[in-house]
Amino acid sequence: MFRYELHLDAGDVGEGLERTHNVQCGETGIERQRNLHTEHRLGSGRPAQGHVPRRRGHTPPRPRAPTVPRVGTPCYACVMRFGLDIAQQRMTWTENADRARFADQLGFDGIWGFDHFQPMYGDGPGECFEAMTTLAAWSGITEKVRLGVLVAGMTYRHPSVFAAEALTIDHASGGRLELSYGAAWFDPEHRSLGIPFPALKARVDAFEEAVQIVRGLLTTDNFTFAGEHFQVEDATLLPRAVQAPHPPIWIGASGEQRMMPIAGRYADVWHCFGSPKVLKEKSDRISEHAAAAGRDPNTILRAASLSLENDLDTI
Repeated sequence: MFRYELHLDAGDVGEGLERTHNVQCGETGIERQRNLHTEHRLGSGRPAQGHVPRRRGHTPPRPRAPTVPRVGTPCYACVMRFGLDIAQQRMTWTENADRARFADQLGFDGIWGFDHFQPMYGDGPGECFEAMTTLAAWSGITEKVRLGVLVAGMTYRHPSVFAAEALTIDHASGGRLELSYGAAWFDPEHRSLGIPFPALKARVDAFEEAVQIVRGLLTTDNFTFAGEHFQVEDATLLPRAVQAPHPPIWIGASGEQRMMPIAGRYADVWHCFGSPKVLKEKSDRISEHAAAAGRDPNTILRAASLSLENDLDTI
């Protein structure tokens, strides 16, 4: 049986938690708690509904992190998990942090940001917080929820730097990192900030190398890789990740010629956007690519995102 993760979008353009339809379907009871949470955030002094005050001097135990003993081994036991996509743009850091705490208190399985340096939606310039440092900050203000971005763009960081950042966040969070990765796509942002944006073929070629480097650096001492786009030599990154041997590797992929075969070979989790019909067809393709790579397709978690922007009957 395939396992699935669904990400719910809590609103895109700095509306806080004010648009009811963006939050009320995310989890049973979320709308009942929304106003109480807002009240607490604005300084009422009353804890949100369902919040259990921490006893002085008591630190709750960290949840046990899923492990990925090797590529092709299941890392999640449950059938369906729910995450909340915060998308850290057009809001203050206080609002961003409140959303993270809110999702943690409600019992969402994961909270998710995006990997961009400028707002993706809305008009004109606006606040936007960098992804990997945001995850590190979230790790210090949450206790149970897992942390990730949908998805980290390969073009923004050398894979060795990305692997080192991942190790730090995995330790800071007590083993709650979801290590997502993609080939990047937003050309205008690259041009605006002076970040190189190779043509599609070169970018996908580089991404396939980058995935192997990240996994190699997370698991291997004196790791060497000689590719056309990236090279590392006799490299060791310590300490090892909390999650053994590495955090679950997510690959965001919809291209059936190159990106989905890469996901079939290397991903612990495959993420994609689309209608149920499209996702079903692409899920079947991922199964074919996994089988062609000698993997059990059932070991790849399937993940998708749902934006709650219509009335409840439509949703």
